[in-house]
Amino acid sequence: MERVQGGSIMRWAARLAATAAALATVVAVPAASATHSVRVESGWLRGVEAADHRLFQGIPYAAAPVGELRWRSPRPPAGWSGVRDATKPGARCAQLASEQGNKASTAEDCLFLNVTVPRGGAARKPVVLWLHGGGFTEEAGSDYDARRLAVRGDVVVVTANYRLGIFGLLAYPGLPGSGGFAMEDQQAAMRWVQRNVSRFGGERGNVTLVGESAGGKSICGHLASPSAAGLFARVILMSAPCTGTVPAEAMFPGVPSFPQWMPTAQRETDGARVANELGCADITCMRRRVSPEQLLTKHREFISPTFGSAVLPRDPDAAISSGDIHKVAVVSGITKNEMSYAATVFYDLAGKPITPRQYDSLLGNAFGKDAGRVAQRYPLSRFVSPSQAWAAVTTDVVFACPTAKRNKDLRAWSYEFAEPSPPVPGLTFPPGAPHASDLPYLFPGYDQPQGALSQRMIDYWTRFARTGQPAGEWPRYPVTMSLTSRNPARVDLAATHHCDFWDSVAQVRR
Repeated sequence: MERVQGGSIMRWAARLAATAAALATVVAVPAASATHSVRVESGWLRGVEAADHRLFQGIPYAAAPVGELRWRSPRPPAGWSGVRDATKPGARCAQLASEQGNKASTAEDCLFLNVTVPRGGAARKPVVLWLHGGGFTEEAGSDYDARRLAVRGDVVVVTANYRLGIFGLLAYPGLPGSGGFAMEDQQAAMRWVQRNVSRFGGERGNVTLVGESAGGKSICGHLASPSAAGLFARVILMSAPCTGTVPAEAMFPGVPSFPQWMPTAQRETDGARVANELGCADITCMRRRVSPEQLLTKHREFISPTFGSAVLPRDPDAAISSGDIHKVAVVSGITKNEMSYAATVFYDLAGKPITPRQYDSLLGNAFGKDAGRVAQRYPLSRFVSPSQAWAAVTTDVVFACPTAKRNKDLRAWSYEFAEPSPPVPGLTFPPGAPHASDLPYLFPGYDQPQGALSQRMIDYWTRFARTGQPAGEWPRYPVTMSLTSRNPARVDLAATHHCDFWDSVAQVRR
C-alpha cells in the first residue's frame, strides 16, 4: 500500500509546487548586499544584510548523518574555526527530481537551517520555525522565501531541512529510532533554536511551529512526543492530514484504506523486504554498501513517520483525541477545495476522467453499504464533473472533517482559506482553493491584487506567534474564519463540509 501511496504523493506534491510559483524558489540574495556576522555555539557565521533584514543560510544544526550515522539519531554539529560562509543554502536532503521542477539531490549531509531576521523592531522577537511539506519525500527549507513574513511580522523565521523518504523514515527490525529519524531531525532543529536563536534577536521561550501538509502532520506528531516538551509554545497546522482513517482510493487512485499513522512494527517488515531487495541482510550492510543513488530507487517506500518509538511512542491520532498532548495554543485549518487539483491531475489530465458509473464505483469501494447515502449527499448534478464531485467527497472526508474534529479537541483557532481564484499559474480549470494554494500568501507574500489578503494572513500568523491569539475578532472553534480577499467572514466548518453526515459513515467514523 505505501509504495503506491508514496508515488502518488510525490507526483501530486510536485505538480502543486510547480504551479504555485513562489513555492520552489530558492531565496535570492541581492548581489549588492552587505554582510553581517553573528556567533552561534559552533562558531562565527557570515550572512547577508539588506535594508530591512539579515539572512543566514546553510547553518548546520546537526552532524552529517552519513556513513555509520546513517539511520541514527542526529548528533550535535561539529564546531569550526574562522567565519563560516552563510550566504548560500546548504544541500537539499536526498530526493528525486520531477518533471514539474523539484530539484534532485543525493546529499545525505543536509541537516541545515536558515534564519531570516528583520532589522529594527522589537529587541526580542517571536520565533517562527517552519517545517516544509512535500509528502515527506521532497522540498527543502530554502525553498521558502521568508523575508516578507519576517519583516512585516517582526519575527525571526527559521526554515529547516530534515531527512526525507527512506533516509528519514526507514523502519527496520531492531533499529533504534526506526521510522522516526525525520521527526528526530526536526526536534534537533528545535533544540538548536533553543540554544542559539537569542543570538539573532529571537526569544527562545516564544517559538511557534508552523507546518503545511507533511510539515503540519509532523507537528501533530510533536504535540504527542514526550521528547518535544518545552521546545515550542504554539503551533499552526496548515492542511495537516494527521487524524482519522482514509477510505479506499479517497486520497490516491488504487490505494486501499489506511490510517494516517502506522505502528513501527508493521512497517519494519517492509524495511526488511527493501533491504533484501537491495542485497542486504542487515542494517550494517545498508549503511556501508548501499549508495544514496541505490536508496533513492526505494525513496517512496517510506512516506510517513511511524509510532512506537522513543520519539513517538503513541499514535498521535489517539493522543490528540484523548488530550494526552502538550498543552499549547493552536491555529489549525485547511483550504476550502483541498482535493480539487489532485482529482483533476489523477483523472482528467491523465486522460481518464471519472464517468458517472466510475463515480458510483469509487463510492462503493470507499464507503461500502453507505455509498448510496454518500451519492445522495454529493449528487453529480451539483458539480461540473464527476471528478469534481469526487474531489468534494475526498476534501471533506480526508481533510475538512478530521480537521474540524481536531479543532474541537484542541480548542483551536480554526480557519478555511477560501480565496475563490488564487493565482495558480498554468491551470486551465477553476480549482477553487486547492491544497497548497495558500502558501504563496505567506512565502514570499503577494503584491496587488492579492496583497491585502497576503498582508492579513501574515498579520494573523505573526500576531499569533507574538501573543497566542491571531486576532481580536477571531474566536476559537466552533467558529471558523474564512480567509478571502473580501472582508473576513465566520463560517461553520463542520456544517459546510457535512461532518455530522460523515460521523454516521462507518468507514470514516471519527
